[in-house]
Amino acid sequence: MMDLFANMVVPTTKVELPFPNGIELYIRREDLLHPEISGNKFRKLKYNMATAIEMGYNQLLTFGGAYSNHIAATAAAGRILGLSTIGVIRGEEIQTNYRDNPTLKKAEADGMRFKFVTRTDYREKNSTAFLTKLKEEFGNFYFVPEGGTNPEAIKGTEEILQEEDVRYDYVCCAVGTGGTLAGIINASSSHQQIIGFPALKGDFLQAEITKYTKKKNWQLETAYHFGGYAKYNDDLLGFIRHFERDAGILLDPIYTGKLLFGIFDLIEQNQFKNNSKILAIHTGGLQGWNEKIK
Repeated sequence: MMDLFANMVVPTTKVELPFPNGIELYIRREDLLHPEISGNKFRKLKYNMATAIEMGYNQLLTFGGAYSNHIAATAAAGRILGLSTIGVIRGEEIQTNYRDNPTLKKAEADGMRFKFVTRTDYREKNSTAFLTKLKEEFGNFYFVPEGGTNPEAIKGTEEILQEEDVRYDYVCCAVGTGGTLAGIINASSSHQQIIGFPALKGDFLQAEITKYTKKKNWQLETAYHFGGYAKYNDDLLGFIRHFERDAGILLDPIYTGKLLFGIFDLIEQNQFKNNSKILAIHTGGLQGWNEKIK
């Protein structure tokens, strides 16, 4: 178990572009943690998998959409660790052709079983009654919520920042369910400002994040969701192409593309103090989609 989730050192790359006002931008390459369980999903699953094994569970159930990085990572981790995995997938309309979906095709190859549910039923994903029905169907399981965010996940994401990261004035991260940002906030120093860039619309994230941290040195930049979760346009795809060309780092249009687009825009608006050092967390999420930008 600990061989898979051993603490790993990932590179930090300086973006060699001419930013104004002495600003320096660095990318923490969490996407290189593991070839199948990359970035924040690796961090979130680390202690969840350890707890499941310690408690004697032989199967794990979680929730996600058709292109969910969390679904893909959970299936891969289950295969490697010998745990059965069950994915409750949003949208029963894809049940007949789900093998056309690269994420679900790979998850199934990794041994995950699926239950496709309507979007209405999916909204009950955290209800006791719905989980009880799922246990009646599949037997006992260790439950990991959608996106993997729970106290065990926060413990893992707190390990993203290292002692030497006190040199950065700002730490920026894309936000889905809020667990990764909460862990980063908990691990941050008092002089640092932590900035989250939500990948979806809605004002619920503020409350979600405050469930897991008491610190106040953070904010959300909500202007860069590009219409909502999994929404993007030609401007964003063009930015991703140019960033890969100029910096040699591939982003995705769901999370990290929006993150870096937002950082560049805020730099242009002089929203960062002069001579500051910015650390952006590359949380992975490259599976299943990157041919779309070619």
